[in-house]
Amino acid sequence: MEEASALYQQGFDALRVVVARRVDGSSPEALVTAVQAAGLPCDASQDRDELVLLLALTEWEMTPSALAYSEMAEDAARRGVCLVPEL
Repeated sequence: MEEASALYQQGFDALRVVVARRVDGSSPEALVTAVQAAGLPCDASQDRDELVLLLALTEWEMTPSALAYSEMAEDAARRGVCLVPEL
């Protein structure tokens, strides 16, 4: 499970870099509009990194890797196991 969690985070981080490159040069207003169009709440007070993170998250959640991980996390939760590491 730890390996799956690490791979999930690695995949998400890689996608976040891709999304950041893709929206490089976009205005903050355009990013807010894109995030809102993706169905996530946000506002103009959020910084660029937060907006990019939200955009990446909307894309990541629909990847086969993320869907498989979500299935594993739900199954683990039914068995009383939490995949979120304690800080």
